[in-house]
Amino acid sequence: MKTSKHSARLRRIVDAFPRLTITVLADLVADEFIYGEISRVSREAPVLILRHRERTVVPGGGANAVYNLAALGVTALPVGVVGDDETGRLLLQAFHEKHIGLSGVSKVKGRPTVTKTRILAGQTHSARQQVVRVDREPETDLPRLYRNRLLEAAREFSPASDALLVSDYGYGGVTPDLLDTLRATGAFDKVPITLDSRYRMLEFRGVTAATPNEPEVEEALRIRIGADTPRLLDAGKDVLARMGLQSLVITRGRHGMVCFQPHRAPVEISIHGSGQVADVTGAGDTVIATFTAALAAGADPEDAARLANFAGGIVVMKRGTAAVSSDELLRAIESASH
Repeated sequence: MKTSKHSARLRRIVDAFPRLTITVLADLVADEFIYGEISRVSREAPVLILRHRERTVVPGGGANAVYNLAALGVTALPVGVVGDDETGRLLLQAFHEKHIGLSGVSKVKGRPTVTKTRILAGQTHSARQQVVRVDREPETDLPRLYRNRLLEAAREFSPASDALLVSDYGYGGVTPDLLDTLRATGAFDKVPITLDSRYRMLEFRGVTAATPNEPEVEEALRIRIGADTPRLLDAGKDVLARMGLQSLVITRGRHGMVCFQPHRAPVEISIHGSGQVADVTGAGDTVIATFTAALAAGADPEDAARLANFAGGIVVMKRGTAAVSSDELLRAIESASH
């Protein structure tokens, strides 16, 4: 943090979050964690037998971005689908408990809720390590009926929205064509549209800003960046130009992030915190939620990126899929100003 004046500006941005409403068009995912205590090695195969201790189901993927917005005090309006199954019901229950509206979420019969099940093992009083992950995903495209419902819900929310956050995990709830159709209606023309797309970032048009991580940029451009900073900077400028973005933030894990804007020098931002990462699960969702909220509050992209960097540094210190509160963000701003 450069000056107390700068930190005061960041605090004003965070203080504005409760006055914001943000629509989230997203692949809604349930993150399931099953914890077990190591009992013995199986006689049937060379694998550990775990004594079941605990199970939790929390919002993941785009649902985690929704959850993070709510934790920051923003009114989040999710638009997406879940299955008519147990994890879908648990996901909606988690939203309900945080007073997150459900009118934009449709239940699709016969289609599973995207669920990522992580099995974690450990001894009593020891850190638990992930040993395997099992993903349940839909095997067919989203039926047109539900695609139309998503469009209708997003259009309905647009007049009250200060931004649109698009979270595409590749599960069919969000597509470039869907966003094109939505934009053709004139919805969200006057507010920021931010994008977090796992596999097809360059296919989206009309986006204001994007927050990919470095591997996603490498995959999109079919290059290898590694420790080559000049190549990273060139890659960022390339993505910025190809997508016609007003800003781009590339996250780099323990190396922090870089913020790009047209006709301005890229700004490298060092990671916030000790660098001792506990769990990176969902950190990208926290980053785009905070970045989007800051842009919607009127922050310039660099200040929005700095706030997102604080949030990302906080959330990776938590185990499992987690969120960052506005109070935690304010404390991070305060500590960085000293």
